[in-house]
Amino acid sequence: MAKGLAEYIAEYTPLSESEVAAIDRIVEKRHFEKNEIIFTEGKISHELYFVTKGCVRLFYNAEGKDRTAFFYTEGQFICAGESYTFKVPAKENFQAIEGTELYVFGKSNIEKLLEISPKFELIARIAVENELIVCQNMIASFVTKSAEERYVELLETNGELFQRVPQQYIASFLGVSPETLSRIKKRVFTKKHS
Repeated sequence: MAKGLAEYIAEYTPLSESEVAAIDRIVEKRHFEKNEIIFTEGKISHELYFVTKGCVRLFYNAEGKDRTAFFYTEGQFICAGESYTFKVPAKENFQAIEGTELYVFGKSNIEKLLEISPKFELIARIAVENELIVCQNMIASFVTKSAEERYVELLETNGELFQRVPQQYIASFLGVSPETLSRIKKRVFTKKHS
């Protein structure tokens, strides 16, 4: 059922029952197992994703190591923005961190939805805007904050990730080693409880 997605889109524009039914009829829902790769670098992206259940890790390969850049959870769009928009090979990879369910919007599906209602143009726009905001937040965080400040911010804004995501990915996301993450956790805990 497209209810979760329809409710999300309704924050921007209300959808009629027939528009919600069109999403159900046209948009594919896919399930991914824990650790399954959803999309890999080097491919050209023709799809947008919307997370209805689960957690997805965005990572890049840098000098033979994967570097975690972001985590997407329920209610978020995922888009390899540059690749999707300009038809160039993607630099990013997406991986399911737990059992994950996604609505998958292929470009042809979006065209079919647009024939039904111009409101569906919002889907592509929201997805690309979401990706832009994610990128801006990542850059701002790394430029203006220490690893400890990024850890505290993550704890305050998305603390559930610490239960859902393996610690090595959290460390990678913060730009530190797992050992450094342990030290940061200890310091933050001590500060809070002293």
